[in-house]
Amino acid sequence: MEGSKVPQSKPARKQQRRSLVTQQKLLDAAIEAFSENGFKGTSTRDIAERAGVHHPLITYHFKNKDQLWRAAADRIFDEFSEELARANAEHANGDSRSRMASMIRTYVRYAHRQPALHKVLVQEASYPNPRHDWLVETRLRPLFQPMIRDIGELQAAGIAPTGNPGLLYNMIRVCAGGLVALAQEIKGTSDIDLNSEKAIDELAELIIRVFLPGEPQVKA
Repeated sequence: MEGSKVPQSKPARKQQRRSLVTQQKLLDAAIEAFSENGFKGTSTRDIAERAGVHHPLITYHFKNKDQLWRAAADRIFDEFSEELARANAEHANGDSRSRMASMIRTYVRYAHRQPALHKVLVQEASYPNPRHDWLVETRLRPLFQPMIRDIGELQAAGIAPTGNPGLLYNMIRVCAGGLVALAQEIKGTSDIDLNSEKAIDELAELIIRVFLPGEPQVKA
């Protein structure tokens, strides 16, 4: 019929699915490689080998290493933002301490599931570069500024310790994600297995007790 859409052929749909699978393989491999070796220490050939795909497919899907790095960072932070938004929605009607405690638990658990969250940051923050600037402006500042404001409100309510709220938030952040990123070293020096769910839950609760020692005042 005139004007009707021609259904996509089965070979075309199959090719589209293969293309999506290849992109996901490349992103998985890129996240792993960039978190281990940083941008400078990672080659696209290494990523292709980790992904088990032909090297030219990287430029076909992502044009160059820089775009692949940004796509990998986007996936990490998109997933992280979704987890934080879900936690915030689930505790929207709770008190300020319970909301922040939920965010801390989410932070710790996501860092456990995706240690590249902090490893990539450490790699890119070690020297001035445009990728770090891009992360700060597009991902970190928009994500963290609301949390820093929340910390300030918790301090005003006597729930969180006094001091610079930005510094306090970053202390929480390093405890939440930085310790998980050092899981291998911590296991060797302290016999603590931060790859276990039990240790991760204990870490989250310790962070909450240390950084949120106060309790919300009950309204009369």
